[in-house]
Amino acid sequence: FYLTPPQVNSILKANEYSFKVPEFDGKNVSSVLGFDSNQLPANAPIEDRRSAATCLQTRGMLLGVFDGHAGCACAQAVSERLFYYIAVSLLPHETLLEIENAVESGRALLPILQWHKHPNDYFSKEASKLYFNSLRTYWQELIDLNSGETTDVREALINAFKRLDNDISLEAQVGDPNSFLNYLVLRVAFSGATACVAHVDGVDLHIANTGDSRAMLGVQEEDGSWSAVNLSYDHNAQNEREVERVKMEHPKSEEKSLVKQDRLLGLLMPFRAFGDVKFKWSIELQKRVVESGPDQLNDNEYTKFIPPNYFTPPYLTAEPEVIHHKLRPQDKFLVLATDGLWETMHRQDVARIVGEYLTGVHHQQPIAVGGYKVTLGQMHGLLTERRAKISSVFEDQNAATHLIRHAVGNNEFGTVDHERLSKMLSLPEELARMYRDDITIIVVQFNSRVIGAY
Repeated sequence: FYLTPPQVNSILKANEYSFKVPEFDGKNVSSVLGFDSNQLPANAPIEDRRSAATCLQTRGMLLGVFDGHAGCACAQAVSERLFYYIAVSLLPHETLLEIENAVESGRALLPILQWHKHPNDYFSKEASKLYFNSLRTYWQELIDLNSGETTDVREALINAFKRLDNDISLEAQVGDPNSFLNYLVLRVAFSGATACVAHVDGVDLHIANTGDSRAMLGVQEEDGSWSAVNLSYDHNAQNEREVERVKMEHPKSEEKSLVKQDRLLGLLMPFRAFGDVKFKWSIELQKRVVESGPDQLNDNEYTKFIPPNYFTPPYLTAEPEVIHHKLRPQDKFLVLATDGLWETMHRQDVARIVGEYLTGVHHQQPIAVGGYKVTLGQMHGLLTERRAKISSVFEDQNAATHLIRHAVGNNEFGTVDHERLSKMLSLPEELARMYRDDITIIVVQFNSRVIGAY
């Protein structure tokens, strides 16, 4: 059915969130001005998650998008936990000791992260003690291992991803006497999630990516035009290096069964992910955990089933690929988004739409008619269309919302068609998933003046 423009807007804006980095003494000292984020569900409940936080004990800001599959449990856990693991991996030895001593003596802890959350971003309170204990074990090991060297960001990101995935796996094997928690840790481990995370500190931008969400840099060229720089590679069958990596890790006899119909073992689209213990544990371990687990687990067909040609696990890793980029004044923004966006839009269009939105440039451009003879009536039509376009920009106070509007409502001419938008947003739950995926976007705006001063 037909949605009015205000109805379309209320759907598009339901999950939007914006954060502006505070200025000190009227000056902005951060290389990040702020960020906009938004989500549009296709699944019910949505399987994507997003996170953003400022690191309080080290410098830098963390932002990430997480795309769940086989349910939202793993994406939820990773969105709550991963940034703590990264922050702890980056902490100097003395700070780790201070935190451990505070826990020992029951004193208040130094806060590690300041979260920037939308009211809809959920936190699982029931699991917080379990999550905290796993994290504490990790920092205790870091204290014991301390070599006195400062941790390199790249290494910290890789260690944090791998360690969290390892903890998700261990918690599910150990189980929990509380039956609700026991079922929760098993749901987290048996479902899966990809993650694309940015750490921004001064001019140092690191992207850690596991799976097929993406990071893209929006660059403004000298002539004012926009270009896109990829800062991550999809870990799927389209990435030949990734296919080679998987083949190298298993015997030659399995070469034909490893990747079938562009999926890992014919089943999984991403070649790297958190959770998904069906692709990591031995068959014996899977059977033991499912048999001793709660009844709901036994009723779940997915957990009982063993992937075909399953001989030499693990077939899947959560280890991220990390890309480092030194920010330049022409690097204006970063887009982190789950594959729901990239399936519908080319990165070059994403760079242009966000760039024009942030600078408001396309309102001032002279109208180009490309050498055609144009009647006054046609010219009037073009100007009216442009005015309508400007009002649609004004109704979006959020760059991520503006991008979702284009991703879902663009027609073949690259302009937003209200009728198409209305149709796509009024699809019933069971149909929406056939036309699009969940979309989650974070647009980070950089401060060119601060970056230039570096």
